[in-house]
Amino acid sequence: MFKRILIANRGEIAVRIVRACQEAGIESVAIYSDADRHALHVKKADEAYNIGPDPVAGYLNAHRIVNLAVATGCDALHPGYGFLSENPELARICARRGVKFIGPSEQVIRSMGNKIEARLSMQKAAVPVVPGGDSSLSSLEEALALAQNIGFPIMLKATSGGGGRGIRRCNDRGELKRNYERVLSEARKAFGSAEVFLEKCVDRPRHIEVQILADEHGNVVHLFERDCSIQRRHQKLIEIAPSPQLDDDQRRLIGEYAIRAARAVGYQNAGTVEFLMDEDGNFHFMEMNTRLQVEHTVTESITGIDIVGEQIRIAEGKPLGFTQAEIQRRGYAMQFRINAEDPKNDFLPSFGRITRYFAPGGPGVRTDAAIYTGYTIPPYYDSMCAKLTVWSLHWEGLLRRASRALQDTGVYGVKTTIPYYLEVLKVDAFRSGRFDTGFVAQHPQLVNYKTSRPARELAAVVAAALAAHAGH
Repeated sequence: MFKRILIANRGEIAVRIVRACQEAGIESVAIYSDADRHALHVKKADEAYNIGPDPVAGYLNAHRIVNLAVATGCDALHPGYGFLSENPELARICARRGVKFIGPSEQVIRSMGNKIEARLSMQKAAVPVVPGGDSSLSSLEEALALAQNIGFPIMLKATSGGGGRGIRRCNDRGELKRNYERVLSEARKAFGSAEVFLEKCVDRPRHIEVQILADEHGNVVHLFERDCSIQRRHQKLIEIAPSPQLDDDQRRLIGEYAIRAARAVGYQNAGTVEFLMDEDGNFHFMEMNTRLQVEHTVTESITGIDIVGEQIRIAEGKPLGFTQAEIQRRGYAMQFRINAEDPKNDFLPSFGRITRYFAPGGPGVRTDAAIYTGYTIPPYYDSMCAKLTVWSLHWEGLLRRASRALQDTGVYGVKTTIPYYLEVLKVDAFRSGRFDTGFVAQHPQLVNYKTSRPARELAAVVAAALAAHAGH
């Protein structure tokens, strides 16, 4: 049993891990930069340590973080997602210093972080992949020749990419010529490796991913799939479990593919196998995320399985407490990423002070947040400030509950994506459960929602004014 876990992250995911530690009777140790001094995860953890004045550098210093884990008596480290969560160096340093890394091995992280290695591993395991190159490109001329052979349109991708970065669609030779150096530069800046490869572009794809859990005793299970097709510029906005676009045979097949993929690389702990589904219903492996996902909450909602708790149990060396046959799904769940962004202004970040915040409630409603009234969202990090997850036994009930919960959510002082999501819920294509990754681009009118101050906000302003007047 672990006694203390260092959480190498911040924000709502750090709060989520603190809660899992509390339920397991494990002490939590948080880290924070000067910009995060008043962050919620700092307040929630048993102990918290400053990692320096730079708002980002401390969270990316693997040696310093592991040294702190050792110095504070932590026997394990949870990386969350983002930052160093898929950095094999962090896993390597943990192993060398005797701190258990709550995630897969250094070797698996390294191999799955390389898109070419991942493709080759999947091909050997008979998991279908998108047609494309099996090595990084050496020149623009090679890219042009391969693209001509595969057929346009193609996707030019960073070999070590992830998170929707380092990806460009090229519809013809001209676009490939214009984008080649651009993607090389993006890959170098974002991932430290100027290597790219190309794949055939799957038109009107559905983005479907499968959550897997694998222990250290050879047991591997999947927790069904999530539909992540509602996204903007390859960044996910809304996630749904299970996908309303799959039938039972497709659901069974993609689950088998995910387990086959995990076994092929000797995977351990929680991970996600991501696929594109084409218009004919065929699945194509895209990548494996070797960490906890932002959208894990929808899977927890339909299965009742605490994924973060299972991560800790697996890292402690315990076998999975259930078989595939024992995992049941019930109903539908949907997660909205509440971002501090202004949809009317090209989704530009809207950082600042939260003047008032209250979370929604009621049956089937869950909020994972890093904000509170009076908290100032710093401009140095991702704009996501909360995740709203709703569950219902039926799809129609889910749509109604989602609308109600979004309207119940109060975030004041900054602009958020909440009104945009309310517009999404009105679109027939979304309500029918038939949409693809082009949904956001296909519905540009959704940002034209009317902005008005709700009655409850006006009431609060009036009450504040009266109180101020009475004070005089």
